[in-house]
Amino acid sequence: MATTYSINTSGIKTLLRALRSRNYRLFVAGQGVSLVGTWMQQVAMSWLVYRLTGSAFLLGVVGFTSQIPTLLFAPLAGVLADRWNRRRLLIITQSLAMLQAALLAAAVFSGIIQVWQIIVLSMFLGTVNAFDIPIRQSFVVELVSHREDLGNAIALNSSLVNAARLIGPTIAGLLITSVGEGVCFLINSVSYLAVLISLVAMRLAPSGPRRAQQKHVFHEFREGFSYAFSFAPIRNILFLVALISLTGMPYVVLVPVFAKEVLLGGAHTFGFLVTATGCGALVGTVYLASRKNVLGLGKIIVRAALLFAVGIATFATSKNIILSLTSLAVAGFGAMTLVASCNTVLQTILEDDKRGRVMSFFTVAFMGMTPFGSFGAGTMAGIFGPRDTLLIGSVCCLLGTIMFARHLPGIREKVRPIYAKMGIIKEVAQGMEAAAEQPPLPKVTD
Repeated sequence: MATTYSINTSGIKTLLRALRSRNYRLFVAGQGVSLVGTWMQQVAMSWLVYRLTGSAFLLGVVGFTSQIPTLLFAPLAGVLADRWNRRRLLIITQSLAMLQAALLAAAVFSGIIQVWQIIVLSMFLGTVNAFDIPIRQSFVVELVSHREDLGNAIALNSSLVNAARLIGPTIAGLLITSVGEGVCFLINSVSYLAVLISLVAMRLAPSGPRRAQQKHVFHEFREGFSYAFSFAPIRNILFLVALISLTGMPYVVLVPVFAKEVLLGGAHTFGFLVTATGCGALVGTVYLASRKNVLGLGKIIVRAALLFAVGIATFATSKNIILSLTSLAVAGFGAMTLVASCNTVLQTILEDDKRGRVMSFFTVAFMGMTPFGSFGAGTMAGIFGPRDTLLIGSVCCLLGTIMFARHLPGIREKVRPIYAKMGIIKEVAQGMEAAAEQPPLPKVTD
């Protein structure tokens, strides 16, 4: 019995090893509270739009306006993340997001809410997120005291998002049914205080300018762009994520349609469907967090993309609530495992002084393509129907996955000398199977 207990304890320590860094623990605590509110707002906003309009097209429009700023502004955010203090930038973006949620709540409680107001506020939040996401992703590196924990920290961060996706939509579904959408928006606004408090409480070692500031912003953008897209491993990962986000991820905007018209349910059904996606995604990120290194991530990316394509195709054809929940869980597992694995590979191979810019391109690939997919999915659903729209998207994801798989041998050849140069690689196996040492991280006060 004692031996079993020791093994389980060791497993938990491995799973949570990034939490030994004090600043990262604060980050997790603040984000854990805030992300629950974020998912509550996302579900409430989708349901509010569909309740007011009954239009799948307008669901696509709201999705488009909330995400298109990422395509426009995330590259600029990447340059700022490499030049300026990331913590200060995050305090600004999180404060603005809190304001947006408060304005949305006020509009609902006052009874003046209209679709155009939702669209405007969605675009405002999308602009804030366009800066927040790449800055936050590059900031995580500063919070990890032990560089070998970086991969685990990225996976735990994804786990945090999906744990919130599990909790938030369920709470939102119950609140929408009982007291309306406005309460969800108000709770989300208050939840940002947890993030702001955690950011202020962090003890980061002072650092000088990240690099010389004489270069023009657009010159630095071109420098980062050339670095990212001239290197095949980064380029192929970004292209795969962009394709999946464009053709597959927009299934999310059509979930309310399936909940109401196909499964004949209400807000609680919608909440359960989103929660099922979160369950699968959470399992995927916990699985990644339990891994000790990046061995085999190339194959995992391919398998995860295949599971995602199969999941959304099955959901598209299902008329049974159990099958729909199961298929969305599979899709959630595939999507988040894919994204987190790609994120981890990128963070381990890129140069630290270009981290913010490369992660901004990753943000554009992951979120910047989604608005076009959301708008297209809403439009196609009105023409071909939601079922055929999702099936077309799944086929595109499948074709993109096959192309990525064919490039894996070339990716392996490019990545191997980089990992060997880092000095920690003893042997590189097939695919991207390398035990990678991350670039030197800033020292933090633990």
